[in-house]
Amino acid sequence: MTDPAARLLILIPIFEDWAAAALLRPALDLALQQAGLRATVWLVDDGSTEKPPQATGVHRDVALDAVDVLTLRRNLGHQRAIAIGLAAAYDQFHPSAVVVMDGDGEDAPDDVPRLVAALRANGGQRIVFAERRRRSEDLVFKAFYAAYRFGHRLLTGIAVRVGNFSIVPAAQLERLVVVSELWNHYAAAAFNAGLPRETIPAVRRNRTAGISRMNFTALVSHGLRALSVHAEIIGVRLVIFTIVAAMALAAALAIGFGLRIVTLSTVPGWALALGGLVVLLLGQAVVSALVLVFLVLHGRSQPLFIPIRDYSHFVTSLGALASTPYPRASSAPAPIG
Repeated sequence: MTDPAARLLILIPIFEDWAAAALLRPALDLALQQAGLRATVWLVDDGSTEKPPQATGVHRDVALDAVDVLTLRRNLGHQRAIAIGLAAAYDQFHPSAVVVMDGDGEDAPDDVPRLVAALRANGGQRIVFAERRRRSEDLVFKAFYAAYRFGHRLLTGIAVRVGNFSIVPAAQLERLVVVSELWNHYAAAAFNAGLPRETIPAVRRNRTAGISRMNFTALVSHGLRALSVHAEIIGVRLVIFTIVAAMALAAALAIGFGLRIVTLSTVPGWALALGGLVVLLLGQAVVSALVLVFLVLHGRSQPLFIPIRDYSHFVTSLGALASTPYPRASSAPAPIG
């Protein structure tokens, strides 16, 4: 059986985070070296306006065969940068597996060999996600994140336990690059497509340099992108929930009228009016949910973004990290375009 880590690529989306990338590079090289692994790194430059500082490229790598920059024409957001990077990797690099990780240091380099070990254990057939068992953010973020997880589970039936940090074997990469939902959210697309997967526990660490550009608005947008991938499921669940609620309320109102007729007792007029109003609102909710489902199904019939087909429109170049003064491996991928 071919080793799933025989041609390993590490994909890291970067937006102005060159200082953190400079710190990540030696730590990643050391972690791979200690595990007896080799890899190529692609930094997906998501439309950064700043150029990589000299320190980003100056490091005598031992386990890293190359560090290349995949430059995008404009800033698209890290989820779309990942989608383009995965499609370009499949088309240009032909990896045996791709590690997807953030470049700010919150995904620990020491966990990369653990992901590889888990992939080897499953025979290179399942995507392995790092499951976040503990987070390093403040209490306010944790509270909002817990509320989001609850809402996500309620609306989709899927528990949110993973992020971008993962390893994708070639067998699943081939499937993933034709999943249109990858354009919105990487992990949600893998789940929604039903790709085989498993998780390993991991601790999300603190950022190593700089400040996060993910403000509250961006985080809400990120969460909505994940939910949008499951729009069909959410629409159907809303339809079922509102129908059941409307039937239960209608039954309660019928019982109230029955008791009034049989016992000649008085049911407050406000209670009947309120019940009728709630039934009306629930009926409107059912219609809205049905419209949502039909709109989503109609959207499926329209031309969609297919990563492997459309990624090249957003790529400027793929080349060596500027200012790297050391010899590079001859196996580095050819430039795009």
